[in-house]
Amino acid sequence: MSILAEKLAQAGRRLLDALLPQDCLLCAAPSEDDLLCPACRADLPQLATPACPRCALPTAGGEVCGRCLRHPPHFDRLIAAFPYAFPIDRMLQQFKYGHQLALAGWFGEQLATIVADDACGLAAEVQAGTGRLGLAADLVVPMPLHPSRMRERGFNQALEIARHLQESGGARLATTLCERIRETAPQEGLSLLQRRRNLRNAFICREDLHGRRILLVDDVVTTGASINECARTLRLHGAAAVTVLAVARTLLD
Repeated sequence: MSILAEKLAQAGRRLLDALLPQDCLLCAAPSEDDLLCPACRADLPQLATPACPRCALPTAGGEVCGRCLRHPPHFDRLIAAFPYAFPIDRMLQQFKYGHQLALAGWFGEQLATIVADDACGLAAEVQAGTGRLGLAADLVVPMPLHPSRMRERGFNQALEIARHLQESGGARLATTLCERIRETAPQEGLSLLQRRRNLRNAFICREDLHGRRILLVDDVVTTGASINECARTLRLHGAAAVTVLAVARTLLD
């Protein structure tokens, strides 16, 4: 889409918002131009803190968890906007299986807020000399779907979210950089190592990523096995840093 076409589309969306104020998706109360009313937004579930800085699962004091110490992931950080709990789980299900693509914009906005807040916090931490890795990226990469799943669903939910995230920043949206070439057996009931073996070589990358910083975007991270294998592929092609940014994280892992 050209820059002019995108600006016209954004103007059209703003005009519709002004002419047709919407009701809250969850309680049907007036929400003006937002998907959720202030009360429902205030009641959204929050991720437990402290948490492992690598995989975002709860830990006693914010230290790296035992699993990440035993089997370090190929990504540097995993950051999620919400836990996979009501009503976020239902909203994601409506988005993916009910084809309510309008939700992609709201999810993208939540991730864009995380990136913006991180940039503000990082500026202060750089001055303090913490050495923390920020979320600045060269490429935004949506988690790829296998072609058979793409035909079944009709769209890639990670890509739709990443489009809205990319609108708020300067990183290039790389829609075809990484592809899923192998459809894998169901992961349910497998151990972590079995899941990783099951996903081995499921992805390919089509660019030299030497020195590039990647934001890898997904809707939900459950075990982290798929996102970890994708991150491994990006690393093998030279990515300097891979940060996973997800709408939701399943905490009962």
